Amino acid sequence: MTNSPATPAPHGTSRLALAAASVTVVLWASAFVSIRSAGAAYSPGALALGRLLSGALVLAVVLLIRREGLPPRAAWPGIAVSGVLWFGAYMVALNWGEQEVDAGTAAMLVNIGPILIALLGARFLGERLPPRLIAGMAVSFAGAVAVGLSMSGEGHASVLGVVLCVVAAIAYAGGVVAQKPALAHGSALQVTTFGCLVGAVACLPFAGQLIDEAARAPLSATLNMVYLGVFPTALAFTTWAYALARTTAGRMGATTYAVPALVVLMAWVFLGELPGLLTLAGGALCLAGVAVARSRPKPPAKAPAGNAEYSGRG
Repeated sequence: MTNSPATPAPHGTSRLALAAASVTVVLWASAFVSIRSAGAAYSPGALALGRLLSGALVLAVVLLIRREGLPPRAAWPGIAVSGVLWFGAYMVALNWGEQEVDAGTAAMLVNIGPILIALLGARFLGERLPPRLIAGMAVSFAGAVAVGLSMSGEGHASVLGVVLCVVAAIAYAGGVVAQKPALAHGSALQVTTFGCLVGAVACLPFAGQLIDEAARAPLSATLNMVYLGVFPTALAFTTWAYALARTTAGRMGATTYAVPALVVLMAWVFLGELPGLLTLAGGALCLAGVAVARSRPKPPAKAPAGNAEYSGRG
């Protein structure tokens, strides 16, 4: 992994990266509704494998149409690690963990992931931890905890479920930090496609479960599984990789704190789950923290030309 921090992207590129990141968080939030349906008919490993196979098929077709070919050899270590950790281990652990703990507890535990990304990015990628990023992540994490508490209700939480959610957060963070150097050598589409394929291969032990459960699952659950593969996986992971290549891992991780706020909104609109005051306040904190974390300090005002006293230069 490289130790050189990312250089600031040009303004136009930064706006495209922000737009790509926005697509990612909206689609990842939309997965909340689909996972509820698909998870009722598919076991954790089968759901992860079905999702990854659907996503890999779409990505492979797009890769062939664009004729991008195989990524360079230097990109493969990051692709392999991110594929196993993020596309594979994270999805299985999260699916399983959400069956063992209530949704609120799962949300709180998984949201340590962006904090781990920032810390690992500083350690292995040489990224800085500016005060605005730290402050914004603290505010967003507080918001995620508030949303989680409001969603927990009379839910349950087993030790196994807690461990699985923590494993999911660690796998997510490790996968993101491993993916970042790969994007210096391969395109976002290449890194995402082959990362997804690696994850699918890692989940092949669940193939028997997938075949058996697909034969009995209602059509709505299978369609939701395919949706998870095409949009929150194939499209959202590609837009994520595009944005990650143009900013730091820490700032991208902080951006995902917008997901809990969007989940609250989507649950309200699509599931009729009216949010309480604590939920709304937590969602607002998540968004405020993201705004702080992604903001940049204003550059110092330019001194009048020819005035050495104000220019700071001798």
